[in-house]
Amino acid sequence: MRLADQIIIADDHPLFRQALMLTLNAVPEIQGVEWLEADTVDVLEKLLETSADADLLVLDLQIPGAHGFSTLVHVRSHFPDLPVVVVSAHEEDENIRRAMQAGACGFIPKSMDPNKLRDAIVAVLEGQMWVPDPKILEQSGDDDIVARLASLTPQQHRILMMFADGMLNKQIAIDLSVSEATVKAHATAIFKKLNVRNRTQAVIAVSQLDLGQFQTS
Repeated sequence: MRLADQIIIADDHPLFRQALMLTLNAVPEIQGVEWLEADTVDVLEKLLETSADADLLVLDLQIPGAHGFSTLVHVRSHFPDLPVVVVSAHEEDENIRRAMQAGACGFIPKSMDPNKLRDAIVAVLEGQMWVPDPKILEQSGDDDIVARLASLTPQQHRILMMFADGMLNKQIAIDLSVSEATVKAHATAIFKKLNVRNRTQAVIAVSQLDLGQFQTS
C-alpha cells in the first residue's frame, strides 16, 4: 500500500532535491508519489496555499527566507495536519531537540546513509516520530519563544521575517501591496504577541531560533 500521494520538498539545492527524490522513489510504499518542490520560503508558502493536504513536507531549516526554526513553527501552527520532517546539515543535539519541540515529526541529518533515510521517511509516513537518537529528546528546554511565534498570523510572520532581513516599513508595504499604516498596525500586534517593545527586540526574539547559536566547534 502506498503511504503517500503527494510530498513537498523545500530545499534550495536542486541536486539534493533530485537525490532525495531518487532515493525515496526506490521505496515501494512511496513509488508513484507526486513531488512538489520549493527552493524558497515564498515558493513554499504558495505551494501550501494549494497543497496543504500533502502527506509530508521535507523541510531544510536554511531554505532562503527562513530564520532558523521560524518557518517550521509557522508551518506547524497554521497547517497542523501536515507532517514535517526536518533535513539539515546542522546535526547538533540542540538543533534536533528544538526542531522536535517546534512540532517536527522527524529530524534527518543530511549526512545520513540513504537506506536509513528511507527507513526514517517511511516511519514518519506510518505515523511514528523519528530522530537519530531518542535520548536527545530527554533533554529539557524553554519553548516559550516557539509558542509566541506560533501565535502569529501568516501575514504577521511574513512581516517579522522582513524585519529580520532589515527591511524598512516602506519597503515592506511596497512588497506586500499594503499601506505603511497597515505594516505599523501589524508591527504593533507582533510586538504584543512576542512581548517586546520594538522591532529590534522582535528581531532579537526570533534570533533565539537561529541555527547558529547551537553550532559547536
